[in-house]
Amino acid sequence: MEQALAIAQQFLTHGGAHQIVTADASALAIAQQDRQLRDIINHADLVVPDSRGVVWAARRVGCPVPERVPGVDLMERLCELASQLGLGVYLHGAAPGVAQAAAANLAKAYPGLNVVGTSHGYLSLDEESAVVEQIAQLRPAMLFVALGIPRQEKWISTHQPRIQAPIAVGVGGSFDCFSGQVRRAPEWFQKHGLEWAYRLACNPRKARKVAMLPGFVLKVIARGQRQPLQGA
Repeated sequence: MEQALAIAQQFLTHGGAHQIVTADASALAIAQQDRQLRDIINHADLVVPDSRGVVWAARRVGCPVPERVPGVDLMERLCELASQLGLGVYLHGAAPGVAQAAAANLAKAYPGLNVVGTSHGYLSLDEESAVVEQIAQLRPAMLFVALGIPRQEKWISTHQPRIQAPIAVGVGGSFDCFSGQVRRAPEWFQKHGLEWAYRLACNPRKARKVAMLPGFVLKVIARGQRQPLQGA
């Protein structure tokens, strides 16, 4: 986590637009079949392992990473940093009202956090274009996008050239957690890398993504050497 935050601070210092990908095992499994997502991950400015499965896979292919960096924790630490530095943040995605509620709770937790705007993820093409233009005009230092994988990564990749946020990161279901609509997994599940099991029990619709994981594991075992993420 500290290494990821240090790199994020460099992004803020150096300027320019940067994309951070929070990759769990399901994201990498999807990327094996989705060339666009695969290219985004391979060319992202920073990729952090959002699950123990990714930490294991990285070690297996000879590219070890220090620790798991959950997207929800990264978002919280970045908001804390933004509050300390007086930087603006923008929250885009999730269902109507969720980003606004998440922003309000984060502002309470981190006094001085400057949330310059929020928007939900259920927009028409015209509405989305207007939101992108609004974000670009507001010029937030940090843009958090909660549209789910792979949509959020593609959204950032498409619109960052116009928005030019120093930090843009896809954070999955983090807005739901910060808004209070969804309770995060108990600490025991977090500690043992079993948040996915807790989320699956709470939302069986996630079973499709979980079903992709055995194939991902087999490919990691077969590869056994460091190389860019490839397709099937």
